[in-house]
Amino acid sequence: TKEVCVPETADLALDLTVGAPGTPPTRRAAFDGFRKALPKPLGSEARFQWSEGGFRLFIPLPASVAGQDPYFFPLTDGAINYAAEQKVTRNGDALIVETEAGGQQPSLVEGVLRLGDGHGLFLTAQPGVVPAAAGGGWQSASAILAALAGALLGGLLLNVMPCVFPILSLKALSLAKVGGDETGARKEALAYTAGAVAICLTLGAAVLALRAGGGSAGWAFQLQDPRVILLLILLVTAIALNLAGLFELPSIGLGGRLASAGGATGAFWTGALAAFVATPCTGPFMAAALGAALLLPVPAPLAVFAGLGLGLALPFLILGFLPAARRRLPRPGAWMNRLRHVLSVPMFLTALALAWVLGRQSGVDGMAMGLAAALALGLTLWWMGRGHGEGRFWLRLAPAAAAAAAGLLFVPPANQGKATASPLAGEPFSETRLAALRTEGRPVFAYFTADWCITCKVNEKTVLEREEVTRAFAQNKVAVLVGDWTGGDAAIGRFLESQGRSGVPLYIHYAPGKPPEVLPQLLTVSRILSLTQQEN
Repeated sequence: TKEVCVPETADLALDLTVGAPGTPPTRRAAFDGFRKALPKPLGSEARFQWSEGGFRLFIPLPASVAGQDPYFFPLTDGAINYAAEQKVTRNGDALIVETEAGGQQPSLVEGVLRLGDGHGLFLTAQPGVVPAAAGGGWQSASAILAALAGALLGGLLLNVMPCVFPILSLKALSLAKVGGDETGARKEALAYTAGAVAICLTLGAAVLALRAGGGSAGWAFQLQDPRVILLLILLVTAIALNLAGLFELPSIGLGGRLASAGGATGAFWTGALAAFVATPCTGPFMAAALGAALLLPVPAPLAVFAGLGLGLALPFLILGFLPAARRRLPRPGAWMNRLRHVLSVPMFLTALALAWVLGRQSGVDGMAMGLAAALALGLTLWWMGRGHGEGRFWLRLAPAAAAAAAGLLFVPPANQGKATASPLAGEPFSETRLAALRTEGRPVFAYFTADWCITCKVNEKTVLEREEVTRAFAQNKVAVLVGDWTGGDAAIGRFLESQGRSGVPLYIHYAPGKPPEVLPQLLTVSRILSLTQQEN
């Protein structure tokens, strides 16, 4: 009853002979009916959000699947208040179950979702961010605003990345040439913003489309394809050589044909370029914001992706609309050429890092093909830069175009499921291995990385590879699991999604007998060492 509940358990056993000759057809038909009535496993993981007094469950379920009076029966004891009313609402291709929380916070929730007519789904839910029900008032609005604010801040921080900062710097200094032309400055600022927002919206729409088709794509999904990495190598190499003064040609952000229409066209493509080359980065605020956005109903995720582009363009937008900020820029002069040469250095380093990523994805052969294509491009641009005559522009570009096309066609595919060499002597991540280690009672440190993730590599080089960290983990027998998402491993993508994330890095500490602890995206040695001290 609602007032009294007496839990009971019993061990039952029955010996059955499977497939015995002469089994009556009526009995076989009865067992077939029993099997048909068993709950079917849900194809993807659900997620839950537990708090004092409240429990929300997010169940991926296509809108085409009809359910009559759905109800969730938990297998995990104490997760919810069994007598409380359940509110089940549709949220796009998902169901949201809201009810009162139980007496203890679970680390995992299992149960059966009743769909009516004797049909049910068995599901497993991991902790994560769960949006409020569609039209859920202030909670849904606050979730959207929080994700939008995180995207704005994350996009703003992308401007300090080595592949974006030179582009922003040169474009900002170009406003110094505008002088008192307020209309021209504002046009350029708006065009730059439009380019950045357009690329972010395009990539965001592609992510949503892939996920709607059953994929596990996240932010920067295109970087899991070696051909995109090769294209980025060529693009960044061309920009670096231009900044270094090797050639002067019509280019995307440095004047010429695309910038002829009062600078607005050039500004648009510069913003688009900055957004595209910034996709390897998932920094503070940004990852959590994009992860939460992917749980919200459309069009909220698109608004968050647009916010990311707006944050990326915000510094240039401020310079365009605030004359006082523009007046603080140094006056144009010969020093700008020297600055261009200096700014070519981080672009060359970015090209080198991308070549390393290509080698990690496609091996030595892939890296060699990428470097050969970059060399062909450099020689072609140098040759073109020394010549004259616009009529032969594309003809002179043919050798580099042929080398790039050959690289894109024949670059080896990414090595799926490849495990990154762990600085902590870890092993490849799998949910099965994680469950086994937790059953043994061992502390586990799981981290998820990708070769194209700058934040991941900074954390690994400055924190995880430190001798004191390695020694502390070994002394306390902390198991390390490494999830490498460089090649787009689908299982890792689903796990990231279950944690409310759309990309890497992600760091989780599993202490025996305690709920999992998600660590900040920027690690410190003291924070990591404190995990081992908790085990003592």
